[in-house]
Amino acid sequence: QVQLVESGGGLAQAGESLKLSCTVSGSIFRVNVMGWYRQAPGKQRELVATVTSGGSTTLADSVKGRFTISRDNAENTIYLQMNSLKPEDTAVYYCNAELLSGSTWVTTAYFGQGTQVTVSS
Repeated sequence: QVQLVESGGGLAQAGESLKLSCTVSGSIFRVNVMGWYRQAPGKQRELVATVTSGGSTTLADSVKGRFTISRDNAENTIYLQMNSLKPEDTAVYYCNAELLSGSTWVTTAYFGQGTQVTVSS
């Protein structure tokens, strides 16, 4: 069984910062790419940021210069530091991990349950 547990969401005013974290646990042999998606009301889920086990990162154009993704491989944890938040960043943020299960030996992508981020103007 694999679990992704997110934390750190909440309410912020425009210009403020929030930091999200996500920890993967369970029967894991190897965690490959991890990342964050978000879904605003009435919109499709979109990719925000990714980080590989080697530390290579990608960021959506809409968050470049404001968000930073980082990873602690020893703890199977990733972080999303969100600075200069805007009302359009309001969404449910989902952690994603592509991992090789230690029980099924199959590589699968998992999502967490999501954490709400609300930015007021």
